[in-house]
Amino acid sequence: MKYPFEEIEKKYQEIWENDGFFEKKKGEKHYLLEMFPYPSGKIHMGHVRNYVIGDVVARYKTMKGFNVLHPMGWDAFGLPAENAAIEKGVHPVKWTEENISCMKNQLKKLGLSYDWNKEITTCSPNYYRWNQWLFLKFFEMGLAYQKTADVNWCPKCQTVLANEQVLDGACWRCEAKITSKSLKQWFFKITEYADEMLDHKLGKWPENVLVMQKNWIGKSKGIEIFFKEKKTGKTIPVFTTRPDTIFGATYLTLAPQYPLVDELIEDAPNFSEIKEFIEKAKIRVSPDELEKEGIFTGRFAINPVNNEEVPIWIANYVLMEYGTGAIMAVPAHDQRDFDFAKKYGLPIKIVISNQELGIKDHRIDRAYEGEGVLVNSGMFDGMESERAKEAISDWMEEIGIGVRKINYKLKDWLISRQRYWGCPIPIIYCSECDTVPVPEDELPVVLPLDTKPGQNLWEIEEFVNCKCPKCRQPAKRETDTMDTFVDSSWYFLRFITPSCETKLVLKEEADYWMPVDQYIGGVEHAILHLMYARFFTKVMRDLGLISVDEPFTNLLAQGMVIKDGAKMSKSKGNIVDPDSIIERYGADTLRLFILFAAPPEGELVWNDKGIEGCFRFLNRVYRLKDKVEERDHKEDRLYIPINKTIKAVTDDLERFSFNTAIARLMEFVNEIKNNIPKGIFEKFLLLLFPFAPHITSFLWEKGKISDSPWPPYDEDVIKEKEITIIIQINGKLRGKITAPYDLEAEEIKKRAVLSVSDKLKTSPKNIIFVPNKLVNIVL
Repeated sequence: MKYPFEEIEKKYQEIWENDGFFEKKKGEKHYLLEMFPYPSGKIHMGHVRNYVIGDVVARYKTMKGFNVLHPMGWDAFGLPAENAAIEKGVHPVKWTEENISCMKNQLKKLGLSYDWNKEITTCSPNYYRWNQWLFLKFFEMGLAYQKTADVNWCPKCQTVLANEQVLDGACWRCEAKITSKSLKQWFFKITEYADEMLDHKLGKWPENVLVMQKNWIGKSKGIEIFFKEKKTGKTIPVFTTRPDTIFGATYLTLAPQYPLVDELIEDAPNFSEIKEFIEKAKIRVSPDELEKEGIFTGRFAINPVNNEEVPIWIANYVLMEYGTGAIMAVPAHDQRDFDFAKKYGLPIKIVISNQELGIKDHRIDRAYEGEGVLVNSGMFDGMESERAKEAISDWMEEIGIGVRKINYKLKDWLISRQRYWGCPIPIIYCSECDTVPVPEDELPVVLPLDTKPGQNLWEIEEFVNCKCPKCRQPAKRETDTMDTFVDSSWYFLRFITPSCETKLVLKEEADYWMPVDQYIGGVEHAILHLMYARFFTKVMRDLGLISVDEPFTNLLAQGMVIKDGAKMSKSKGNIVDPDSIIERYGADTLRLFILFAAPPEGELVWNDKGIEGCFRFLNRVYRLKDKVEERDHKEDRLYIPINKTIKAVTDDLERFSFNTAIARLMEFVNEIKNNIPKGIFEKFLLLLFPFAPHITSFLWEKGKISDSPWPPYDEDVIKEKEITIIIQINGKLRGKITAPYDLEAEEIKKRAVLSVSDKLKTSPKNIIFVPNKLVNIVL
């Protein structure tokens, strides 16, 4: 008999949707959430893996008696939808709605246990009005501000990107090379919460994610030293964590965008050459691809500790957003500075000596970046470098040439985007009143939908032209939209009370459900989304909306799906369509394989044979229905194995070891030789239900399996027990042995023969084993 999955899966998907199973509430709360998708077309295997993992946990927790909140929605704004719509000549709304309909249908085909009554879509005015409301609150708190800045500009997407969205010098979306552009932009002051985000109060998060966030925030303690430009006397502050090397600074390097650059080069004889270098240096490239280059400005600075003149250079590897945008170069003790000095013939001066390593006061072949004793450092000579850091900092502060500072690699979040398909920023510009926030009672500022593909907001007069809320004179709206990451920075709150029209979330409900107990998604979101969500949570706490400090207690970062040695992607042509697998093998087979093929944190290598193996297993399970018997299951030989399987699968699910849980279920099926008592078969179906809900619902005969609790196990039974085996030789009692109850028959025979070996005069002709009773050795 072949398992008729098409008929079974369709039947139970309709039952689940109509009976409200996904909405039932009981017991201790468990908020389970997978990262919601961009409605970009059709779901891929990465989606399937993410959402099936979540569904198994949701079903298991429900069976364990938890009150599970398991919602789903759509991260619908942003460049992917807009670019695809432009390419196809349709409106982003139409493109997005069609994709949502398609993807929602696919998710339902997988049998996922979402409460669709909680569904949200970020491009809906009912949702993004609260984006705008939060912006106004940020503005009131001084956390949203506007400034002119050199920003990352993607020439292909025609928009600004935050630092976090520039990956190896390229756009995170389209991979076009990024350039620099000066624009007036809106920022969120994420740096205000940098220290608190380092001092996190998280549950179980992958260590690599925590390290990535810590490194991105990049807190460092050091000192800001005041160099003076020789000709004008203007201060050039430089931040360093190594004040012990200050006497070895032999040149300064400035970022191409450094504010003083234009003044420094205005009378340079090679002005045109410098300007050309600066424009070229503004193009972002990967650090691995970057050939470190620089150009001399013709000006000098004074090193304040020894009054030595040092040349001022502009270098393409110095970034304005890190530190002050100016670096004191100590080539003897920094390899990057060393390479640059060698390339351009700049002086190298050793100020840290290490006798054991042969680092002395003479030429070196590479920079020495370790600790040692100071040399060529005036009154600090002979001092150990670690002690010298503090002593030199004290001295600098005392004479006013430096000040201790804490610096962060993290910079404020640039949220302005020069694209149509996004949440409008609720700001109005008035010639009389300047920058005016839109009043709360006028929200939402609705994105105009009567537009042509590719049209920008600043081209739509009906949207731009408005009246100032203060003076009622003609004014103009802000035409930038918000970064789509704003939409996903608080969506987990909206799921709690999605239909509430008067508040972003009802606080009593938020206090009950928050934080999210288990969050599931890709590790590629470790910096962008997760950090922004943590930032928003802390601000919303300070606004009194919620009471928690962190949004997600536990995080599971699942690995990628690999085929033909690469991540599945349309561009690589190695996509496997989930629909085609479901049509051929059924949703339960796909669910089982995606969980069985690898641990959730690891890469999953696609294997067609693995799919077929899971399909064969489900067919075996289906045929078991004809082997079920009504008899006392506690006396059956399978009673001990099923209890051991219950314990093992329970333990595996608690630690998200889905692959080993499935392996244990397969092992149990292998134990079934003839028939199986109904009571044991039912326990087995309960264990399999979270992984393969359709087939188990069909095979369950009493009511709904989805209403059944998780099966307990008999602890007394699963304890290791020994049984006594009688040993006979030619039918006569000759001894006894004890052995574990589940020891293999061949091993018991070997032990029996060994125990009476001194009584055997010839080799055994035959060995008869009666399970759990005796071994008769026939000579």
